[in-house]
This record gives sequence, structure tokens and C-alpha cells, in this order.
Amino acid sequence: MTTVLQTDLTKIAAKVEAGERLSFDDGLALFESDDIFAIGRLAALANQRKNGDRVYFIHNRHINYSNVCKNTCKFCAFSKKEEDTGAYTMTIDEIMDKAREMKGSDFSELHIVGGLHPTLPFEYYTEMLRSLKAEFPEVHIQAFTAVEIAHLAEVSGRSYREALEELVACGLGSLPGGGAEVFAPEVRDVVCPEKLPGNKWLEVMRTAHSLGLKSNATMLYGHLESKADRVRHMIHLRDMQDETGGFQTFIPLAFHPKNTQLSDLHFTTGLDDLKTLAIARLMLDNFDHIKVFWIMTGLKVAQLALLFGVDDIDGTVVEEKITHAAGAETSECLTIDELVRLIREAGKTPVERDTLYNVRKVYVS
Repeated sequence: MTTVLQTDLTKIAAKVEAGERLSFDDGLALFESDDIFAIGRLAALANQRKNGDRVYFIHNRHINYSNVCKNTCKFCAFSKKEEDTGAYTMTIDEIMDKAREMKGSDFSELHIVGGLHPTLPFEYYTEMLRSLKAEFPEVHIQAFTAVEIAHLAEVSGRSYREALEELVACGLGSLPGGGAEVFAPEVRDVVCPEKLPGNKWLEVMRTAHSLGLKSNATMLYGHLESKADRVRHMIHLRDMQDETGGFQTFIPLAFHPKNTQLSDLHFTTGLDDLKTLAIARLMLDNFDHIKVFWIMTGLKVAQLALLFGVDDIDGTVVEEKITHAAGAETSECLTIDELVRLIREAGKTPVERDTLYNVRKVYVS
């Protein structure tokens, strides 16, 4: 493998082959390299050691309960103010109806996120969870980003821990990874100055992990951040994973500029998407899984990513509003058969999982 690498990657290759942790300088060198195939080979090696040829997916349903948000992030095309045209907030009955559309399909997860609604009471969220859990007791509820948890704690006068404990008692099973964006303060000050700071996002996750909750982690890339910012972001997550062990998967999220305040920027390229996913696999040695969110990259790049260190292609999704508001042209839903075909065509073994990566079915050829 090392014989085909650029000279500046030979030492990195030796580290990867020896199972040694990569440094900040290593991560930056990878981003600055144009040798995407060499980076991909190294990421594939790292992934093979962890996951073999398995690629995971989940039979899930996304529900975005409201697009009303007190923040005005420049990269977001989803959020509205209460008085805006197109603003919506679902009632509990409407949320239940969305979940009921999945009845009889043997789905295993409800993935629920929304805006930071300025007037909804804490009881709206606890009633949502209780109602869903009562009707779908076997379905795992992954809901509310760390940013939403901090908001719910604030509106209810609770600490992060108190808010999480009550939400868990009502049916919350785990946290998604959204809201991390890029931790670099100077970037956040420009693109999302009102948003929960990166260190507070980490604090919420630390608290959740201390309660036994698992979570995911994300990074929004392709806007105003530098390559160094991306590497530092990954190292912050790696450090916390050393501390808590609570992260399950890392999901790089490609920025979509359409209809945002950063609409003069370009969509990410396939090359950047593959490189970012592969480098994530190499840098985050203590994360078991790296996920490509096919909604954001498109199916063709998502399928290629399975050869660049990625072992999770997300799931059926069914309905997604946040990325599509920013110009995503992908479908909002895939069938299990479609996911299985995509994975098999990449020479991998499809595995349906639940939220906590328990295997539900292995699709042997």
C-alpha cells in the first residue's frame, strides 16, 4: 500500500497499518493531499479492522416536529419565525399520525428533531415522548439534538441532567448528533452566533453519556470552516469519546447552500465528501462507526463511500425536511430493498441494525 502513496503520506500509512493514533498534523496532511485513492485505501483498512465487510442500515422514520426556531443560523434554510409564511408546529396528534404511517412495517426507530421553538412548553416534549412510547413500546426514540436539550433545560428551568432524566423517564432512548456544526468559535461567531457554543454541546453530550444514553456526533462541513477546523473538531470528539465512550457513530454533514444566508457558496464536491468521510474514519479511531447520510451526499457518492471507510448508510428515513429546504435533490425515502442493493453492489454485506447497533438481520447473498 505504501508504495503508491505520496511521500507526505508514507508516515501516516505506517501509523495506520500499525494501529497508531493520528495527530492533528496527520489529519491536516490528509486533507491537503490530492491522493484520494491512497486515503481511501487507508480508511478502508481501518474500517475493515472494525467492521469487516458489513454495512449497516436502519428501518427508521424521521419526524421534524417544527421549523420554528429562535435562532437565525446562516447555514439553515429550514428555520422560520412563528409569524413567517411556511412556519409550522405539529400537534401531538399530527406527530402520532406520522408515526402511525409506519405501522405494520416492522420499523425500529423514530428520529425526531426540530427547531428551538420559543414558546412551546417542556410538557409538549414529554407528552410527545409518552404518547409515542405508549403506542409504539418496541420502537426506539432517538430525539432532540444537544442544542434542543439545552433549550429545553432553559425553558423549563432545569439543569441538563434534570431535563434529560425526565425525558428518559418519558421514553427518550438516545440523542442524535446534530447541532455540533463546527466547534471553532470564530466560525460559529459568523455562521451561528446565537447557537449553543461548541463546549456546551459537548457538555450536554457528556451529561447524556453519564446517564447511560448513547448519542451520535456530527460535523457540518463545506461552508466557512478551514481544513484545520475540521481536524480540530474531530479531535475534540475523539477526546470526549476517550472520556465517555458514549458516541456510536460520526456523521459528516455536507453543507447545502440553497435558500440560506450563505447561498453564494457552492455545494460540496464528491471528492471533498469522500475525503472527509475517509479522514473521519482515520482520525476517529475510537468511534466504531462512520455514517454517510445519503440524503446529503446523494446515492452515488454514498455508495462509493462504502469503499472509503464508511460502514453505515443511515436508513429508510421516509420524510426529511431540513436538508431538502436547503436544496437537496435526493429522494426523501429509500426502501429496504434499495438499501440492500446499494450495499451489495459495493461488494459489502448489508446488515439491518437497530439504533444501538444490535443486529436485526444479515442479508446473506
